[in-house]
Amino acid sequence: MNWMNEFVVADEVLEALNNHAPVVALESTIISHGMPYPENVAVAKRVEDTVRKHGAVPATIAILKGRIHVGLTPDQLEQFAQTRDVMKCSRRDLPFAVSCELNGATTVSATMIIAEMAGIDVFATGGIGGVHRGAELNFDVSADLQEFAHTSVAVVSAGAKAILDIPKTLEYLETLGVPVIGLDTAEFPAFYSRTSGLALSLSLPTTAAIAAVIHEKKRMNLNGGILIANPIPATHEIPAHEIEPFINQALQQAAENGIDGKELTPFLLKTLNAATAGKSQQANEQLVLNNAAVAAQIACDLIAIRRKQPFIAL
Repeated sequence: MNWMNEFVVADEVLEALNNHAPVVALESTIISHGMPYPENVAVAKRVEDTVRKHGAVPATIAILKGRIHVGLTPDQLEQFAQTRDVMKCSRRDLPFAVSCELNGATTVSATMIIAEMAGIDVFATGGIGGVHRGAELNFDVSADLQEFAHTSVAVVSAGAKAILDIPKTLEYLETLGVPVIGLDTAEFPAFYSRTSGLALSLSLPTTAAIAAVIHEKKRMNLNGGILIANPIPATHEIPAHEIEPFINQALQQAAENGIDGKELTPFLLKTLNAATAGKSQQANEQLVLNNAAVAAQIACDLIAIRRKQPFIAL
């Protein structure tokens, strides 16, 4: 498809793409479903500013009245942050939201799809979705994982959300053949916590080294994404032994209230925020900012590699 005819691309993003400058995709679910107004728009602006500060152009992706937007203006960002009844869109929901002219917030999977269509190689998020606890009974597995299997975008995250079954999430990614690369860590991070006790088989010390893997993977025509595991800064982490009792309590409340599916993650995050007196939300904000900085650096390194080694597919 000719994505320039189908999407509304912000001028700043379009100029960067046309000039082969670094661009970082950003999701919009964190704005509509992750935080209340006005914290959501304040954090979204800080994330975009962080990407710019580290040399790349931010492209916040959202659906506004059925039109897919790659990059939002400040006014659009403000309006989106205040809009209620925004549809949370994964792969299955995109055609519905567009055809019905709805407002939609893109999850990790939907953001990956649109980023790839637009030619954006790097995407920064907080934590990916994954295998939910108890999935052996309810089969609750995020669409994010399947998206990694065939959508060629590198995603920087602080691991999988701590409310998930992280060991099963990693097993699922391994089955799908998705590279999970730790940035200067040999252990998979657990969102709020820097460590999970789960070793990574792939680890690299620098963003430039990770950019080289992204470049080589595309050169080899190997479809699918890459998950870059970037631990939350030590000064903002909540150790696993501290956050785990609150997670278990939130899961119990969700079960008692019959909350599941798309509503589960927002409920759990909101409940955790209340239980930790706002500490979990502060950690969430800081890890997103940290991921945005790393993603921008990777995007810049990737452009530098391509300028030295013009892309030629094998």
